[in-house]
Amino acid sequence: MDNGAHFSIEERAESGPVLALTGAYLVSTIGEIDADLRDVDGDVGAVDLSGVTAIDTVGAWIAARLSTRLGVPIVGAGDRASRLLKEIESANEVEPEATDLRPGYERAAEHVGVLVEEFVGGIKGVVGFLGQTLIAVGQLLRSPRLFRGKAVVRQLDLVGIRALPIVGLMSFLIGIVIAQQGAVQLAQFGAETLTVNLVGRITLRELGVLMTAIMIAGRSGSAFAAQIGTMKLTEEVDAMRTIGISPLQALVIPRILSAVLMMPLLGFYSSVVAIVGGAVVADLSLGIPFLTFLERIKEVVPLYDLWVGLIKAPVFGLIIGIAGCYHGMQVAGDSEQVGRRTTMAVVSAIFMVIVLDAFFAVFFTEIGWG
Repeated sequence: MDNGAHFSIEERAESGPVLALTGAYLVSTIGEIDADLRDVDGDVGAVDLSGVTAIDTVGAWIAARLSTRLGVPIVGAGDRASRLLKEIESANEVEPEATDLRPGYERAAEHVGVLVEEFVGGIKGVVGFLGQTLIAVGQLLRSPRLFRGKAVVRQLDLVGIRALPIVGLMSFLIGIVIAQQGAVQLAQFGAETLTVNLVGRITLRELGVLMTAIMIAGRSGSAFAAQIGTMKLTEEVDAMRTIGISPLQALVIPRILSAVLMMPLLGFYSSVVAIVGGAVVADLSLGIPFLTFLERIKEVVPLYDLWVGLIKAPVFGLIIGIAGCYHGMQVAGDSEQVGRRTTMAVVSAIFMVIVLDAFFAVFFTEIGWG
């Protein structure tokens, strides 16, 4: 039994000459006659597949190529051949993206416009999300029994307690760097003792809470977005709405509240550890005893520097919580959106934290806390 692929040009009374394909048109057999088929260039009225006993995608593609090249229809196709031909036709209908031939300045202007539009839309979305969150908070105040205390405690543990090691290590190293580099620069003026002022004020007022906010944005803000985004994809959020549970009350508020409550504590902890790191360097390199360094901190650092850091911390926590939860709730479509929204949550939180820190610096200077 011949299982090969064959073809011939046949004269038929009803349609004239046709290119008749016979046998098995499979990837394993088509190679034998492919070159001969490419040379077919006769006057035929159709490509006939009625004699084809077996066909796969390659065979269907060969038949479609012959039909297109000769400009004739395909007749006699069985069910399998018809399905394969339809799939090949659909694939060929996909048009490549047209090349944008406009001048570069026009494309740049359009891109800027799109970015501005997305930015404005993002602001509207965040404001709307904040409004929905405030409404959910109002509902909790009217019905305290709906408050999920266990969820808040769990988030306090995840955001605060479990962040202590990494925040402490980061702060200790920052204190060492500030003290060491500050001492090198101040030594040029014979003012090494002012290293105490430098470490105390810059950590309590700025770097302690700022670096902690950046760390929490990367650690907890990303976790908020990824967790809620995954729940959106698996339709857990929709299921919560279906059974009458508010996702804002169950998922968003505990996370935002934990970030707001833990940021002042983590910021103060970070500042203290950074001062300890500076004291270690001062003891080893500058000859300033460890306890003397700590005693001098109380004398040279005004109390309002501590209040400046503590006032900024909950605001930074609010920004981190809102950014993480908002971008998590915006996930839709596929798993790629989870990674994209997680990245956007971290970037937007860090950006807003730095912007607000600059605003606070100007504000506190204007009110005499500079």
